[in-house]
Amino acid sequence: MSLLDYMWRTVGVLFILLMQRASATDCSCELTNAEKPFPKDKLMNIEKSAVECNQKIQSAKMSDEAALRLGLRQRLLQLQEDVSALEREDDGGLYGAVSLRILELELAEVLQLINKLNRTHNTHQSLSRKVNATVQTELKQLEKFDHMQIAQTMEENKRLKRSVAQCQEELLATPPPPPTTPTTCPQGRPVRVEGPRTYTITQYGTSYTYGSWGRDPRPTAGKESWYWLIPLTSSNVFANYVRQYTSLSALIAGVSPKDVAIASGNPTTNTIQGPNVVMYGDALYYGCYNNPSVCRFNLTSRAVTTASLPQNSGINNKFPFCHLEACYVYTDLDFVTDESGVWVAYTSAENYGNVIISEVEPGDVPTLGRTMKTSLHKRTATNTFMVCGVLYATRYVDKETEEIFYSFDTKSGMESYNLSIRFKKMHTNIQSLNYNPSDHKLYVYSDAYAITYDIIF
Repeated sequence: MSLLDYMWRTVGVLFILLMQRASATDCSCELTNAEKPFPKDKLMNIEKSAVECNQKIQSAKMSDEAALRLGLRQRLLQLQEDVSALEREDDGGLYGAVSLRILELELAEVLQLINKLNRTHNTHQSLSRKVNATVQTELKQLEKFDHMQIAQTMEENKRLKRSVAQCQEELLATPPPPPTTPTTCPQGRPVRVEGPRTYTITQYGTSYTYGSWGRDPRPTAGKESWYWLIPLTSSNVFANYVRQYTSLSALIAGVSPKDVAIASGNPTTNTIQGPNVVMYGDALYYGCYNNPSVCRFNLTSRAVTTASLPQNSGINNKFPFCHLEACYVYTDLDFVTDESGVWVAYTSAENYGNVIISEVEPGDVPTLGRTMKTSLHKRTATNTFMVCGVLYATRYVDKETEEIFYSFDTKSGMESYNLSIRFKKMHTNIQSLNYNPSDHKLYVYSDAYAITYDIIF
């Protein structure tokens, strides 16, 4: 029994009961339905018309397209036979031109049949869409009688089921990375990125889309819960101070910031150049203004010291991170932290634009330690980060997805290009990304938003 029949039968039973009760008490009442009667006949006519129309369309579609396919098959067989005959001929070229002209005409007929088949198929598809649209319009008009919103609820359930199925497919579509050479990482190797765990606009709003933020992996006493923030306040390239907050909630609320000036203005000596900045041991590491060097700013003494990069290292937007649609300006130097300290990723023309990774030795005056060359071209990546001496690179997949696709083990020198660890972006671009070994989080600055993700090992 259909739902509609059940509803009508229920109304009839209620009416009979009311009449019987009225007779038993020697009184009468009139049942008045304030609502318009449901157009059952109209629904049945729509269903009947849709079935008949669908049958006619399918029948015509199969008949027309079958005839065209049969004709096309015969013409192709004839063309194949004529080509074979031409290949067997040996008339010294006497009739070759005539035969080729005949084949040309036959080929033209074949192309005409193909075009006609395509037009017929498109016509039937268009007709099917029009019929479907008409039926949907009629059903929408009938939905006003659905006071219990059954039809609307069923459609919403279908949508939710599709969303759940799509979500499950996305989860299954991210395989774990292949096994790599064992490292000294106690937590293992990254297999998944979850989040975001933190998602907030900074105190500056959307004014500055480039910048970086995070926590000091090796803070001084009393600053264990502090966070730092550096928006590039000049042309998305330069900054001259670091802003600190005593807690994450203070950063989210934008209250009680502590600003520490690094330079007198932008751009000038000691100005921060580029968004890929990190803090380690109460010191800020960044790319020096207009200089192929590592700058180290001591937040206690306010002193700036430098270490020169190898000769001809790229700066001033010569070798930025990129994807197919755009590049992230002035990302020539990318500073990263891991369990051992600070590293810098960069490149040079001598290395053909491929990433070079150098360890920044600790000390009041920075020096470059171990330096390794990779085969990763810098413009094919959008960011890098370091975990237990392994360099990872990300790339832009689309506006909603970023992928960790590459790794380089600084201990063994082994590289891999097939990690395929994808995670959802909250905004289109990620201007800076860094791993913090103290809480195993990725700190992301994305189009003026401060975001964190958890790395699952």
